[in-house]
Amino acid sequence: MCQAETDMASLDLLRSDLQGGRERFLALVADIRHDLHRYCTRMTGSVSSGEDVVQETLAKAYYSLGEVYQLPQLRSWLFQIAHSRCVDYLRRYDRRLGQPLETVEHTAVDQTASPEDALAREEAVRAAISTFLELPAAYRSCVILKDVLGHSVEEIAVILGLTVPTVKAALHRGRTRLRSRGAATEPHVSGHAPSPALVRYAALFNARDWNAVRAMLAEDVRLDLVARQTRSGKHEVGGYLSNYAAKVDWRFAPAWLDGREVLAGFHASSDERPSYFIELTFENELVTMIRDYRYVPYIAHDAELVLAMPDEVRLRRPHS
Repeated sequence: MCQAETDMASLDLLRSDLQGGRERFLALVADIRHDLHRYCTRMTGSVSSGEDVVQETLAKAYYSLGEVYQLPQLRSWLFQIAHSRCVDYLRRYDRRLGQPLETVEHTAVDQTASPEDALAREEAVRAAISTFLELPAAYRSCVILKDVLGHSVEEIAVILGLTVPTVKAALHRGRTRLRSRGAATEPHVSGHAPSPALVRYAALFNARDWNAVRAMLAEDVRLDLVARQTRSGKHEVGGYLSNYAAKVDWRFAPAWLDGREVLAGFHASSDERPSYFIELTFENELVTMIRDYRYVPYIAHDAELVLAMPDEVRLRRPHS
């Protein structure tokens, strides 16, 4: 065997080892991912941005394993990384961070289990994701971890690197502000009909007219099959369409999410609620970017998807 063949065989073995290690790691954290997403979604104010932060968190954790001298408690460690990534996200997009946690005054607040705790948890769970953005990040983190995810104040102190009195003070103030703003708000719905390009794409997809769907793809179209793979170019993305062609009984409908249009995906045509969604970017009526969340099973749990009304969408098969 020549050197080039030896090198290629070594690379194939390394790739196999890396893929196997990644799959084992993802299996290990599978039970925590949904809670990570619930936290990141409320910190960033968006289910899709929250998933981006989850992906960054898991990548950071996986590649940091070799540098960790002693294996940490997995859940707390992942939330520590997720919190740091959320703060980076907020800074990156110039979102209001508000008062830093370190500067919250230590006030004596009794946060032992009480009927008030149960009420606060119910209010936080029902609160719209966007409502949390109205809280300073200092309070937001504590309310999400305690009232949405059920962490103790001691666990929150470890995750955020704070003292217990600081966490109690931030939790008390965050609950008060959240309550004053109303626990639940109506999802934001755009006042206009979905774009003709989105309606056409959905109709062609539902009609299984794959040639017409491919005709809507730009030559340099990019695909992010979230948590699974990425592809680029019309030819490679065409293979993604072939995978959908092999499945049965699914359907799509134009919808609104956080004020922007998306495709709501139903695994079965009889399903009443969407299972996931797809984000599409169009330029000159051609699809330039596809973000498909089919393989993120928890994504629709927190997504405030609002289906477009029938009179807004005429899903007749368009002329090619």
